[in-house]
Amino acid sequence: MKGMIIILKCPSCSHPESKVIDSRPSAENSSIRRRRECLECQKRFTTYETVETVPIIVIKKDKSRESFDRNKIFNSIIRACDKRQVTRSEMESIVNEIEASLQNALQNEVPSTAIGDMVMSKLKAIDEVAYVRFASVYRQFRDIGAFMEELKRLLAEK
Repeated sequence: MKGMIIILKCPSCSHPESKVIDSRPSAENSSIRRRRECLECQKRFTTYETVETVPIIVIKKDKSRESFDRNKIFNSIIRACDKRQVTRSEMESIVNEIEASLQNALQNEVPSTAIGDMVMSKLKAIDEVAYVRFASVYRQFRDIGAFMEELKRLLAEK
């Protein structure tokens, strides 16, 4: 895109055309910082380009709705991985992958059960104990029998 002419008014003279001088990711990698030069007055200015995300609404088990909160997922993963050999970056990666998957699905509403299943799938791949911990809360095991059934299912998959 370097040198591309784009319609964007110069903040100094309001001329509608400028060219990109430099592009680089912002510090958080959440946007692209572009240095531009006005084709009329040659003044330079900075713009930021971000990806527009679709707000995701989570449909809870009781049919209530709330905004997607990646921190809720992250906190539940931290609890499940307590005193396990799972690094913080692995946990963050799980949350990032789930959030990206939800954004890429382009659905503005998603059941909480789908998110829980995604978390369980990711945890199962990296730490079985963390998986069972998460599953015991997520699936609300009522007794030791339900817990044993999940363990048997896990062992059968091996």
